[in-house]
Amino acid sequence: MLPTLTWLPADVRTDSRLAALKTIENAEEAWREAAVLARTQLDFTQTGRLDRFVERLALRRPIPGHIVSLRVALLSSCTTEHLLPSLRIAALRRGLLIEIFVNAYGQYFQDLLDPDSALHRFRPEVCCFALDAHHLAELGVDAALERMSTCWRLGQEHFSASVVQQTVLPVFEAEFGSNEHRLSNSPLNHLRQINARLPAMADAAAVALFNANALAVTYGVDAIHDPALWHLAKQEVHPSAGPVWADHFVRVVAAMRGRSAKCLVLDLDNTLWGGVVGEDGVYGLQLGEGHAAGEAYLEFQRYCLALKERGIALAVCSKNDEPNALAPFREHSAMLLREPDIACFVANWQDKAANLRHIARTLHLGLDALVFVDDNPAERALVRQELPEVAVPEMPEDPAGFVRCLARAGYFEAVCCTADDLSRAKQYRANAARTAVRETATDMHSYLAGLDMQAHWKPFDEKGLARIVQLINKTNQFNLTTPRVSEAEVRGWMADPCMKTWQIRLTDRFGDNGVVALMAARVCGSEFVLTMLLMSCRVLGRRLEEELLNLLGVAAREAGAKQITGLYRPTAKNGMVRDLLLRFDFKHVADSADGSATWSLPVSGWIPRDTEIAVSRIL
Repeated sequence: MLPTLTWLPADVRTDSRLAALKTIENAEEAWREAAVLARTQLDFTQTGRLDRFVERLALRRPIPGHIVSLRVALLSSCTTEHLLPSLRIAALRRGLLIEIFVNAYGQYFQDLLDPDSALHRFRPEVCCFALDAHHLAELGVDAALERMSTCWRLGQEHFSASVVQQTVLPVFEAEFGSNEHRLSNSPLNHLRQINARLPAMADAAAVALFNANALAVTYGVDAIHDPALWHLAKQEVHPSAGPVWADHFVRVVAAMRGRSAKCLVLDLDNTLWGGVVGEDGVYGLQLGEGHAAGEAYLEFQRYCLALKERGIALAVCSKNDEPNALAPFREHSAMLLREPDIACFVANWQDKAANLRHIARTLHLGLDALVFVDDNPAERALVRQELPEVAVPEMPEDPAGFVRCLARAGYFEAVCCTADDLSRAKQYRANAARTAVRETATDMHSYLAGLDMQAHWKPFDEKGLARIVQLINKTNQFNLTTPRVSEAEVRGWMADPCMKTWQIRLTDRFGDNGVVALMAARVCGSEFVLTMLLMSCRVLGRRLEEELLNLLGVAAREAGAKQITGLYRPTAKNGMVRDLLLRFDFKHVADSADGSATWSLPVSGWIPRDTEIAVSRIL
């Protein structure tokens, strides 16, 4: 069976829509239609057609601001050119426009070592290593792992690139049968040993893994790899498997760039339970042990709860009377999901697109952070049409397939798990409670003072490194310069005596928001240069930005600086901070060709601002 993107909707009009792309004259409309098509089931040929159109479109028309450009090096020991269209379309599906460098056949290591190579001129932001099984088996287990480790180090040191390593596809046949592990020198056993040792090595080197081996388990090796194509063209991945292989590869890259979803929005009737609660009553629902469908719904709830425990916010969007919708969460003994597990609960008779907008606003998330699960095809189609930014998986009719569909879609792909991630769902629910309190407050000062906020800061450190990199790479709106970095780059800042860094945690009476703001500045003689200032949208409107500038002013004065200089680099999403420095009395100095603006403030002119936040340094 050939692997397909079963979680994406199929469209019988795909070929005609692809043909019609060239007739669209409006650039914005053309990009929108291309992105919509990228979120449908496409075979290898259709993927190639869409890729060629997007390539021509990018040359002729401005790239929309919501699409982020990224330079990716695909470094491999085998042939990969046939996979590039699938990679580019998988990236577009996640709001990325990637430019891909591919090494000449077998030259990946030489290109890394040679400072004059085309790879070094390309300067990738992400290095993806896809080393084939035959090549690694020839090297042997220890030498193969040493080669990988060296490649990672070179990619990080030369380019400050994020690194992704593909696990090894098990393309060899067993020589010993089911007990192959007892034949230590068999090629298949060598591959198994490499895959077994890779995770610990990758963790130590801050490298993300793409588990290609899992694809072979899911779809079968024969669906991914064809020995005839290997011998003919040294293609390890079959062209027809390209769309699925690329989607799994790119979702790891996207996760490194903060492009994973953050909230799972759930319908209720025939999605979390069987039946209609308003008609069948709480105990007339299909839910629980002893009933095939009831057990399937229970298993789906268990999966949703697991997502919540690892930091994904859960929300409800249901056409229902709210008391009826809440009743199973409060009364049904078999329910695994309970009311406190839901960060935002919306049950009414409005259209679901409007309610999804409300959920996004309440949780301070973009629409592209939402995944909407609904058993009703008409509701799914409506949301896709009205809110193309929202991910809407094509759920199967049988609830037994719900978990498989959502898991294989990979919307919630992650490359690290921090303490803040594990408490994220609780933070989203607390944020919804803050929003509710704010809506009833008579004035902003009383509301903020009543939160009992405390900000705790300290310099960047190894303990917080994963969260720091994660926050830098996924914060788009309240972000002066929108840098994208690797752990190696941040470690460089930490080791630089001229750099000053701040990580800020905010707590209040509703709980701990976690590390929600970062700032970095460089001391350059008498000048104090603000190189980065960003803040999570979850804490917008709390005047934390004023405390950030207070910290900056104190540090500049302590460093003996005469001038504070800041840069604003515009993107499609950070317009809210365009005038941030102006608000704090900075004067506009100059504009650059790329639209960036330089601002400056004499340290003698800096005046600290009073806020409702108590600030302390963590020693």
